[in-house]
Amino acid sequence: MRLNRRQFLVLAGMIGGCTVAKIGDRTSDSSDASIPSPGEKPLNPAPPGVFAPPRGDLRLVVISDFNSAYGSTTYEPEVERAIALIPDWQPDLVIAGGDMVAGQKLSLTRENLQALWQAFDRHIAAKLRQANLPFGFTIGNHDGSGALDANGQLKFHLDREIAAAYWQDPEHDPGLNWIDRTHFPFYYSFRLTPAAANDEEVFCLVWDASTAKIPPAQLTWVEESLASPVAQNAKLRIAIGHLPLYAVAVGRNKTGEILDNGEQLRRLLERYRVHTYISGHHHAYFPGHRGQLQMLHAGAIGSGPRQLLESDRPGEKTLTVVDIELRSATTSYTTYNLNTLKVLDIQELPRIIIGINGIELRQDISWDRLTPQEISRCQQTLSPSLCEIN
Repeated sequence: MRLNRRQFLVLAGMIGGCTVAKIGDRTSDSSDASIPSPGEKPLNPAPPGVFAPPRGDLRLVVISDFNSAYGSTTYEPEVERAIALIPDWQPDLVIAGGDMVAGQKLSLTRENLQALWQAFDRHIAAKLRQANLPFGFTIGNHDGSGALDANGQLKFHLDREIAAAYWQDPEHDPGLNWIDRTHFPFYYSFRLTPAAANDEEVFCLVWDASTAKIPPAQLTWVEESLASPVAQNAKLRIAIGHLPLYAVAVGRNKTGEILDNGEQLRRLLERYRVHTYISGHHHAYFPGHRGQLQMLHAGAIGSGPRQLLESDRPGEKTLTVVDIELRSATTSYTTYNLNTLKVLDIQELPRIIIGINGIELRQDISWDRLTPQEISRCQQTLSPSLCEIN
């Protein structure tokens, strides 16, 4: 069945894997594809033969966790495939959830680490620059971990030095519209504005979540940045960091694999009306929400995709297209399996995920739709306060 745009608006559910937040204003049917006339720019661009979601006022492509084994200067075929396909979706911004290279091993020398970033440039960054695609990213633990040793010193200071040198080289300019790049590439902010001339823009904040603890000085900067007029006057606010606030993946449901004080950090973001927090690290796609905050857990495109908690579905390498409607301040996700290029069906993902520090609901599930059994299971697993969505 071929659906027109009005039918898309009416359906506004979760069909064919396109998810909408705040629970949304449009969805998609994989039988509908935009086929432009010769020479005409497609209304809903996508790679040939791949489902084309309706384009929003702004479009992001979100990828994460590119790396292979420690020290590897090669990338898996799905990484190469993702980078080759991204320009066909015609995004306004590419977002990376971290772990772009395969560092975080003390035996790696300066030359080894430089080779990692040279390979990243050759396989990924240079191709995005050639396509004139801005690249917003967060530093992951394998890029430049902020972990401290027993003496309170940076354990991977060389990784961070080499990462900073790469990104501060003008030849590697990611093409962002900066607001504050004082502490770039570890934490910074930029704006995203549609091509059409108007005053509506998206404020993007990146914090250093390469380790579980965000230092107090950085959190002061986060609050000041989010409280600023440029952030509060933006139509939408997005935060980006490597570690998530809540656990979603098998093998990552433990301290150190999520941000410390996730509940407090969520409330901080909510206080300043952040719409979405985008993260990586868990190598598993999950479109979730808790309280007033939407959370996009980006799947891995490199090695080691993981299974979601509460699910027997095998891990998948995924890429997510995010379409933003500025007038309604909503976002729509279309997530592709990079092996098949099929759209993931959100209904096949867990309705809820109960991790060690709280419950997270799938994007289309509201608190009042939880079953008594789901609430009881959460309360038996965690404290009652961690099973609340306030």
